[in-house]
Amino acid sequence: MPQNDGVCFTSSSLKIPRLPSNPSLSDNLASHLARTRHSVFQFINSLPQKGQSAGRYDEERVLISEVLVRNKDGEELERKDLESEALTALRACRANSALTVREVQEDVHRIIDSGYFSSCMPVAVDTRDGIRLVFQVEPNQEFQGLVCEGANVLPSKFLEDAFRDGYGKVINLKRLDEVINSINGWYLERGLFGLVSGIEILSGGMIRLQVGEAEVNNISIRFLDRKTGEPTKGKTKPETILRQLTTKKGQVYSMLQGKRDVDTVSTMGLMEDVSIIPQPAADPDKVDLIMNVVERPSGGFSAGGGISSGITSGPLSGLIGSFAYSHRNFFGRNQKLNISLERGQIDSIFRINYTDPWIEGDDKRTSRTIIVQNSRTPGTLVHGNQHDNSSLSIARVTAGVEFSRPLRPKWSGTAGLIFQHAGARDEKGNPIIKDFYGSPLTASGKAYDDMLLAKLETVYTGSGDQGSSMFAFNMEQGLPILPEWLFFNRVNARARKGVEIGPARFLLSLSGGHVVGNFSPHEAFVIGGTNSVRGYEEGAVGTGRSYVVGSSEVSFPMLGPVEGVLFADYGHDLWSGPTVPGDPAGARYKPGSGYGYGFGIRVDSPLGPLRLEYAFNDRQAKRFHFGVGHRN
Repeated sequence: MPQNDGVCFTSSSLKIPRLPSNPSLSDNLASHLARTRHSVFQFINSLPQKGQSAGRYDEERVLISEVLVRNKDGEELERKDLESEALTALRACRANSALTVREVQEDVHRIIDSGYFSSCMPVAVDTRDGIRLVFQVEPNQEFQGLVCEGANVLPSKFLEDAFRDGYGKVINLKRLDEVINSINGWYLERGLFGLVSGIEILSGGMIRLQVGEAEVNNISIRFLDRKTGEPTKGKTKPETILRQLTTKKGQVYSMLQGKRDVDTVSTMGLMEDVSIIPQPAADPDKVDLIMNVVERPSGGFSAGGGISSGITSGPLSGLIGSFAYSHRNFFGRNQKLNISLERGQIDSIFRINYTDPWIEGDDKRTSRTIIVQNSRTPGTLVHGNQHDNSSLSIARVTAGVEFSRPLRPKWSGTAGLIFQHAGARDEKGNPIIKDFYGSPLTASGKAYDDMLLAKLETVYTGSGDQGSSMFAFNMEQGLPILPEWLFFNRVNARARKGVEIGPARFLLSLSGGHVVGNFSPHEAFVIGGTNSVRGYEEGAVGTGRSYVVGSSEVSFPMLGPVEGVLFADYGHDLWSGPTVPGDPAGARYKPGSGYGYGFGIRVDSPLGPLRLEYAFNDRQAKRFHFGVGHRN
């Protein structure tokens, strides 16, 4: 017989509108036991009468000479295995034993509890050898097939596997109860609103299984006031929230899927609180979902400060201040506008950033970001300080658009087109084209270089935790639309792998890149510093067209939010320093390779980890490094 013979799945309306507690066959067994009470009284009446009342038989013992199991007509059972199951179930009733009526009744219950029989009647027969106790049983039917109704999401293979061992065998009610619990467990493990709502054994050995699954009828958004908790009018358009949900109308409602939807809406950054409440629908077979949301203020001004790693000297070394205005829910569509200004000793960045996290009408969750930026950053990473201890900076005006979208689970991709107008300036802000050593500061020989960059990037993230696996690949292609625009290709890759070893965590990271074509010297790769090879100043190891940097760390808990860390870094420019226009590394006697090692502490904070590290390098120099956030 094929494994799925006799199994048929049909769709029908649900019998139970709302999900009750898990059904059990205990009610069926109880009904069987109730029917045996009458048979016990018949057994009492069949005992030889000696003037005692029926009630006294509960206490008096009767000598039994023989115990048999027969069918309801008093004949031998066709299947000896069932007779053996019934006899095995007996505890008190044995040949040549003195029994009370209560003990006989308990053994009747045990036969029913075995699950193989639909009824059992004890009969006492007076023989010349004594009283013969006969248990007349009615076996269940042999299982020949299954009809399952209402199971739209339950896999047919799961049902086939659950019932496979029972085909052609006598139906065992205890085993059937276990199967029902396994079906209900399948729904429970997946957070689905579904369970077995009814079961019936039909003639011919067919079992009809009724499954109740609650489908989603409607999903609505209800905005609640932050202070009173009462319904109010929201600023966010409901469709902006609804399209974030993976739960759709017509699906069987999943609590796990609902929780993921709550987390997704929370990560939009618009809500202080999000919850989903299932409600009875007008159709008793379905459920309505109400998502309660409490909006947070959508915009405002902020000010703060930070540290720039590009400045390594001066009384206010690396300190920057910032002022920003942000609106996180433009037009009620979760579109975000950020206008910010950062200012330091040399650093100056003015940025306008407009992001639509999900372009309307796109089913791939593509986001669009428009960027306009005017910045002035230290040029010391590549060119260092001038011989007279003066410094230069790199001025950039940038404008572009980027599109990002998830590619597959844990993978995302970004494509963009960016125009950049960049050149070097002295301390007074005047454009310069050569440094103190006579090395060019631009690729074109003019005060500024212009470039149009086509950008492609793909990123893999593991669990999202800093210690998990990560891989990122970035490529930028300069497009010479005009003859004076730079033509080059730059690739860069980063990888990280974290491993838990008891309470400690081992983290290994590797990065590398290469540039071909005509590019600005300040766009070269720099090696050394807090986020590169510790123990060196920023950019002090080398500057090249190519580079590779490896790092290993072991971190371990110390006290509360404080972690200790041991680390070692190594970087190399792959002998590409002289190929950078003007050879700025060679002019400043950068070694081109180096390593550092040391120890430090990290403290969790709202800004991210605060890192204080003390490092030694291969040139017997020592240096403190301080940083905020995770290493790049």
